[in-house]
Amino acid sequence: KENVDKKFALKKKKMNCEEVKEKISIKTVLESFNLFPVKENRKTAFYFALDREEKIPSLSVDFVKNKAFDFGTGKSYDVISIVQQMNQCSVSEALKYLEKFDFSVQKEFQNKETKQQKEYKILNVRKIQHPALIQYLKFRKVYEQKEQVKEIEYELNGRKYFGVGFFNNSGGVEIRNKYSKICLGKKDVTLIKNELNISNEILIFEGFFDYLTFKNLEKKENSNSDYLILNSTAMFFKVEEILKNYDKISLFLDNDANGKFVKSKIQNQYKNVEDCSLIYQKFKDLNEWFCNDDCRSF
Repeated sequence: KENVDKKFALKKKKMNCEEVKEKISIKTVLESFNLFPVKENRKTAFYFALDREEKIPSLSVDFVKNKAFDFGTGKSYDVISIVQQMNQCSVSEALKYLEKFDFSVQKEFQNKETKQQKEYKILNVRKIQHPALIQYLKFRKVYEQKEQVKEIEYELNGRKYFGVGFFNNSGGVEIRNKYSKICLGKKDVTLIKNELNISNEILIFEGFFDYLTFKNLEKKENSNSDYLILNSTAMFFKVEEILKNYDKISLFLDNDANGKFVKSKIQNQYKNVEDCSLIYQKFKDLNEWFCNDDCRSF
């Protein structure tokens, strides 16, 4: 009977842990320790690390999945392990700390997000032809690369939209127009392989407009590298192993906190890394520089 009671207690504790991880908002828990995002949107945010001082935030928090990932240490967190880290306590003590939180808040948020994510439909994928999108590409000075993107007509929450689409490796699509910036489907990187890559080099961009900008600048005879578009710095963890296969890495990342953090991580983690952001150091990114400067081809 004693063994049965112990097994039941362990099962109950495990069930409580899983329930807590799913139902208590990670954002609320972080706020309870006076921790607030440095940069955020509706679904994700960047915070400073929990276990050290830093100038560039490295803790990526996913509000939908209710989890966090520290790019500096490679450690993942849920609400329980966050409390353990902050209070230096056991799981039982962390659960006791979390008793005061509302279990319903995170569930409502997740249900709302799941519903919104499901309520989209891609209606049409075609070559760029809408006058507004042609004008937008010309405004961003990448119209010459229109064959590398698609015109996407889609329905979201019952309303129809259209934009410039760029597909990732998981079939998701980054969509941009003058007024919006979203991803439909699974978020992922876009890796473009080049059969002529005899130098075994890869060029890394944060967003696809920077990639299109580079293709405008690049001379066709020099087009012999692989290209990686992260589509978000939070996706870097997906390519850490892949990058080990390259002899040279050239970086065209944004000149903001997230871009600088990923640049630093790559420089420390790999050999023969070239930082090309010096070209556009007074601007946010390569495309902004290209749109504001009288540039010449490389």
